[in-house]
Amino acid sequence: MAHLRSRRRLALAVPVVLSLTASLGFLPSAASAAPRAESAAQTADAPTLAYVVNTRLDHRTIASVQKAIAEAGGTVVVTYDRIGVIVVHSANPDFGRQMRAVPGVQSAGATRTAPLSPSGTTDEGAAQYLSRAEAVKAEQASAGDSEPLEADQWDLRAIGADQAAKINPGSRNVTVGVIDTGVDDTHPDIAPNFSPSQSANCVSGKADTTYGSWRPVDADHYHGTHVAGEIAAARNGIGVAGVAPGVKVAGITVAQPDAGQLFYPESVVCAFVFAADHGVEITNNSYYVDPWLYNCLDDPDQRAIVDAVNRAQLYAQGKGTLNVAAAGNSNDDLDSDAIVDDSSPDDGTAVTRTIDPHKCFDVPTQLPGVVTVSAVGVKGAKSYYSSYGDGVIDVAAPGGDKYQIPDTPSKNGRILSTMPNNQYAFLQGTSMATPHVAAVAALLKSAHPQATPAQLQALLKAEADNPGCPAEPYDGNGDGVVDATCAGGKRVNGFYGFGVVNALRAVK
Repeated sequence: MAHLRSRRRLALAVPVVLSLTASLGFLPSAASAAPRAESAAQTADAPTLAYVVNTRLDHRTIASVQKAIAEAGGTVVVTYDRIGVIVVHSANPDFGRQMRAVPGVQSAGATRTAPLSPSGTTDEGAAQYLSRAEAVKAEQASAGDSEPLEADQWDLRAIGADQAAKINPGSRNVTVGVIDTGVDDTHPDIAPNFSPSQSANCVSGKADTTYGSWRPVDADHYHGTHVAGEIAAARNGIGVAGVAPGVKVAGITVAQPDAGQLFYPESVVCAFVFAADHGVEITNNSYYVDPWLYNCLDDPDQRAIVDAVNRAQLYAQGKGTLNVAAAGNSNDDLDSDAIVDDSSPDDGTAVTRTIDPHKCFDVPTQLPGVVTVSAVGVKGAKSYYSSYGDGVIDVAAPGGDKYQIPDTPSKNGRILSTMPNNQYAFLQGTSMATPHVAAVAALLKSAHPQATPAQLQALLKAEADNPGCPAEPYDGNGDGVVDATCAGGKRVNGFYGFGVVNALRAVK
């Protein structure tokens, strides 16, 4: 897959919807988004685009804004009145500017710039499939108390998940929602723990709960199925095991159905609201919201994206949902003064811009209350690709690293999990680290059913093991060049946050 991405925070923001400056601590004069590609919404020949219009919450305001939308040539797709977000389609090239002038509108902008193209999930590199011959050999060699392919799951042993499953595999009353490319619930390792009633397709920005709508459209949309297996693959004598094999998993599809597989803001807004309204206790977010890797608040479109997604994820937190997300695979220091972004927008012509990560935000990674996850390899060291940052990373987890080689049958340092069509494959990325954390959070929720999202996050940090910053300069790929600098101490630092999560401690 193409480029890659990022997250943070402990306290639950109390009001569901606040102004950007109140809820995120953002400054109105956020650092430069320039240079940037001209928005399609600003061109004379703009096609029909999707927009988010974010309003005050009172019904009178929402009604008047809906009237203004129609007058400006917009068509309402769905109104999330509880968070003041309206998803709109319009071919009016001046639609965003006109809506920003409407009384009661707090932000409004286009959620895309051009036709679809690259992907925004956070796995690093191509999938390495396990051949049927290898699978059969593993099945024949497996011990009776483990899953057939578990010998290659070094990641389970690294966080004590194999031992945790013997004590408490997780509660059926806890569901992890996989907001992703779709989940193949027919896979024999996923089917026993799948929850159709908490699954949907949110691609349009409006939830479709038609049975099977959550399934990937083809085998190339494998990302969500891999993530789901890492979380809750059943211990049923087939294939692999999940970190929390007793909890339920749901699929909420947000990826566009074409080859680009983009995760647009309106789809993610729908997913957070749907998860919250359907009793999902934890969401897994192994992606960044397209088309911008970093959204800068001095750009009206990007500001509206941050506002809309933040309202939705705060709503989910307010309903008791813990949101866990990937820190990204760009090896970016999210606590630095400047980052070069040469991949945005990823649905059109990308431009090179230098942004301040304290003022331009990876969404949903850097939103308040979201658990930000970095990745480690089998040796417990930061994965060479994983983004990091002191005060940004909350916890770390196994995400795989091709340069850190395990003593397993395959000698593969990536993460083995489920794939569509009853297959299995190795992947690496902060996409793979995040479901480990979501699953440990599910184990904690199983043990502490009344815990709030903020309390679950505190427990994740308290149970983590922190190796501290490395004593030697960090050279992740072994080429003799220092690739990253770890800031912080033994208790909390930029590479691991509060440490690598521990499933065994979570259930004791």
